[in-house]
Amino acid sequence: MHLSGSITALATPFQAAGEPDTDAWLRLVDAQLAGGTQALVVAGSTGEAAALTAGEYEALLRAAVERVAGRVPVVAGTGQSGTAHTIERTRLAQACGADAALVVTPPYVRPTQPGLVAHYRAVADNGGLPVVLYNVPPRTGCDMLPDTVAALAGHERIVGIKEAVADESRMRDLLALAGPGFSILSGDDGTAARAMLAGADGLVSVASNAAPAAFRRLCDLARGGDADGCAKLGARIAALVDFCGVESNPIPVKALLARRGFGDAEGIRLPLLPLSAAHAAAADRIAAELEALEQTCRDVLAA
Repeated sequence: MHLSGSITALATPFQAAGEPDTDAWLRLVDAQLAGGTQALVVAGSTGEAAALTAGEYEALLRAAVERVAGRVPVVAGTGQSGTAHTIERTRLAQACGADAALVVTPPYVRPTQPGLVAHYRAVADNGGLPVVLYNVPPRTGCDMLPDTVAALAGHERIVGIKEAVADESRMRDLLALAGPGFSILSGDDGTAARAMLAGADGLVSVASNAAPAAFRRLCDLARGGDADGCAKLGARIAALVDFCGVESNPIPVKALLARRGFGDAEGIRLPLLPLSAAHAAAADRIAAELEALEQTCRDVLAA
């Protein structure tokens, strides 16, 4: 497996009462495929995985796998704070038909670097799926260093990393590890074009939930080496990218999705709350602007 291009970390639409909105979920999957998204992450942090019951997780993943029907890879978020629990969740994802597992560094427990190596090797050896490493220190309290990634990159079932640290030197160190069996994926929307222009394989995006065609276009331009094209499109999506950071993820992007008909505006689970009233006008404006941009990018992709 070689993951690349525009990959969306899917949000999970909920109804106002807090239940998963199955209709909106399937329509969101359809919209992503129509927009050119090249892989989908189900139940990552953007998908509120920590707030899903085991039954909800399984139902969402099975529905996505069935809907996608092999057209793009479906990657399941399976990372837990304990190794045994992570292996168990990864095996469940395999049983549901996922193509790979996105495994975040264990949250809260703060393992050492050798502990991370042992953890990921155990998951790769026993989980039944190809593993994509995921490093996002602000959320987990744990930073997986490039030397640790290098120790894992040669494992036959560890197939890439989603790196959310935006530092340019960090990405440069990781790009030295890239190869046919190991993908380097940016996990930061704001610096993803820079990373791909430097050689990264793709982007795992939050903002692409609301603008899949625009992010597919951005990835195509960046992976094709078109820096000027990236700058022009980047300017058009800058407000969207910035907005996705005004409150904790996935609050802003779920507000945008609700305005585009995917789930309810109140559909987010505690301890997260719906978007603050102070940001509502910005959400209205950005959501209204997205359709024209999306149509332009869909037209280019179809040409």
